Amino acid sequence: MQIDEALDVIRTQHHAVLATRRRDGAPAMTPVTANVDAAGKVIISTRQTTQKVRNLRRHPYAWLCVLPDGFYGGRWIQVEGPVDILTLPAAMEPLVDYYRRTAGEHPDWADYRAAMTRDQRVLLRLSVVRAGPDHFH
Repeated sequence: MQIDEALDVIRTQHHAVLATRRRDGAPAMTPVTANVDAAGKVIISTRQTTQKVRNLRRHPYAWLCVLPDGFYGGRWIQVEGPVDILTLPAAMEPLVDYYRRTAGEHPDWADYRAAMTRDQRVLLRLSVVRAGPDHFH
């Protein structure tokens, strides 16, 4: 599968499972909402205090399995690549962009920005280096 094709899927299917590496090398998986930014990076909003962020600070590489909304019967893909973590205050406008891309306009952007600060939100940005599967049954 071509990376551009995988990014097109993520632009319309946002439910995913993110895998990172624990300190001992074992996988740690968590459900996330993913999308793609204007630069073609997969973006995920999360709290700075989560285990996935701690794992990514130690080993900045992740795997993402993107699933259809109904789980069965749709197209799924997997992507992987290095991840950078954008923290506040620099993350604020990219977090606004993430919300707009994923959910549309927020009814109160001031409230949204306050919540991002209160929740210590960060934006994970995954640069896709591999995508698959290469065929579907």
